[in-house]
Amino acid sequence: MSENYTASDLHVLEGLTAVRKRPGMYIGSTGSRGLHHMLWEIVDNSIDEAANGYADRITIVINEDQSVTVEDNGRGIPVGIHPELKISGVEVVFTQLHAGGKFDNKAYAFSGGLHGVGASVVNALSRRLVAEVFFEGRHYRQEFRSYTDANGKLHAGEPTAPLSVIGKTDKKGTRITYLPDSDIFDETSLHFDRVARRLKELAFLIRGITISITDKRGEQKKTLTFCYSGGISDFLLDMNKDRTPLHPVPIMLEGEKNGIFVSIAMQYTTETSSDNIYSFVNNIPTPEGGTHETGFKTALTKVMNEIIKGNQQAAKEKIEFEGDDFREGLTAIISLKMTDVQFEGQTKTRLGNTEARTAVDAITQEQLMHFFMNLNNSQITAKVCEKAVTAAKVRLAAKKAKKIERDKIKADAAPLVGKLSSCTGRDYSRNELFIVEGDSAGGSAKMGRDRRFQAILPLRGKPLNVEKKNIEQVLANEEFRSIITALGAGFEKSFDIKNLKYDKIIILSDADQDGAHIRTILLTFFFRYYRELVAGGHIYIAQPPLYGIKRGNKTLWAHTDKQLTAAKDELGRGCEVQRYKGLGEMNKDQLWETTMNPENRVLMQVTLENAAAADKIISTLMGDAVEPRKLYVSEYANFNKKDNFKARV
Repeated sequence: MSENYTASDLHVLEGLTAVRKRPGMYIGSTGSRGLHHMLWEIVDNSIDEAANGYADRITIVINEDQSVTVEDNGRGIPVGIHPELKISGVEVVFTQLHAGGKFDNKAYAFSGGLHGVGASVVNALSRRLVAEVFFEGRHYRQEFRSYTDANGKLHAGEPTAPLSVIGKTDKKGTRITYLPDSDIFDETSLHFDRVARRLKELAFLIRGITISITDKRGEQKKTLTFCYSGGISDFLLDMNKDRTPLHPVPIMLEGEKNGIFVSIAMQYTTETSSDNIYSFVNNIPTPEGGTHETGFKTALTKVMNEIIKGNQQAAKEKIEFEGDDFREGLTAIISLKMTDVQFEGQTKTRLGNTEARTAVDAITQEQLMHFFMNLNNSQITAKVCEKAVTAAKVRLAAKKAKKIERDKIKADAAPLVGKLSSCTGRDYSRNELFIVEGDSAGGSAKMGRDRRFQAILPLRGKPLNVEKKNIEQVLANEEFRSIITALGAGFEKSFDIKNLKYDKIIILSDADQDGAHIRTILLTFFFRYYRELVAGGHIYIAQPPLYGIKRGNKTLWAHTDKQLTAAKDELGRGCEVQRYKGLGEMNKDQLWETTMNPENRVLMQVTLENAAAADKIISTLMGDAVEPRKLYVSEYANFNKKDNFKARV
């Protein structure tokens, strides 16, 4: 390395070249998440047209060559010449970072895309992009390409020719077709179900819009179309269809205050778990909540404290209520439309605008009080009050017995003696906790780990399904108490992420049916009680290989049948194949090499891109309703189809 560091060593990446050099800065990753982020950048532009009343139809097509086409019937990208850059508006949008019509409130009153980098970033990371605009009877087209020339110079998203008119048309709107660059992305195949779930959610959020998706890949062509006249009311009913509601029709609250438009759908169910509140700002999910959720909870508590004063049982027993009592079994969706959105948090998914809290608080108080005081809604009011009374009595009984607090305190180091093998490092940002299925695998993991930063917690029994248990039962379970203690960050109201002892919590279980069940139970536990860890990207699933392929002194590992075939082809005839049915079949060296060594291992990060969809899937898989679970498992539980083992963490 040279000791001379001068100005000549500073490289300036101009235009879209910087995007290709550091794609993670713009789309998060070059794995599956980043690939799907590309699509959302284009779709969000069409959604903004619809949200502002300029479009009512969006069509997405995944083409056979893995390219994607997104079309809307909005206003179309401006085709005129930019006064300063002297190029068309289309070329500005796709070649200039931080260029767009969303930096003021003139072109868009409400917008999900705020930074003006989306379209140009997609262009930079695509091998080919074609923009078509249908405007004032003319069909415009411009193509962009990324390539390296004969001199080794990189050309990122450069136009092949100026914007041109290729014909006449009766249509209006925009059609974008782009091909993700396989030199950039680990995989270029979009997951149809994942895309469809998000599009369905968007169709719920924008009442009356029609969104369709077609998959032209493979022999089985698939098309789904979403359109919901009920908006978030239909969204809520869809979320709660596997739960038993206290009232069949959701409570709808809608209003505007100081330029902030608020829509809330809420429905109580017979569930005894805490509330499930899902919020959106300009159609962007805010899984970490924020000021709008705070405003809703505060207003709900104020209204219920007034309403429940007339409840005879509450008055007789002199119950003092807390906010949680009024939210037990509640599912709510909050959707805001506003300008100058300020996001906070590690993943920028928490709303920080103080004016949003004021608006939601005021609208919720006024309209919810009116709803509960209306004699036509007296039966619903009575049921909600009765549920709150029951919740409060359970809470007070538990508090009186000191059971929950004792269990929390009891979850100290004592039960972990001989169980948790802690690491020696005190750099919590580097430390990892492996939650391992079984003593046998736990023993191999303990011996094979790097004890400087890897801790091992073996599970000796199967944890409870927390979806069907109350908090006392969860805390009485030794396995969950051990996990709570090992994390060191408290539990429920006492949780403080600053005290977390490990940056990565890694679930390590067998690649069989029992292992999948344990993974699902643990993920349900983290989703329900440690959602902040999921939202912050701290939860991972280890991916031990299914096969070891050996010939002579060389061993290859395969996670899928496809990789197995490739490994056998590489090693040739005479190779030996071992199928690993469980982690206990691996010795410490094999487990370290394949699953624990950061240089070689494959981890699947559990993220919270769509909290509402995650909640629905967990309720389906882990709840009481049997038929929805059977249907879901029969459709999706073919794990051999998965081939998501390219990105290493």
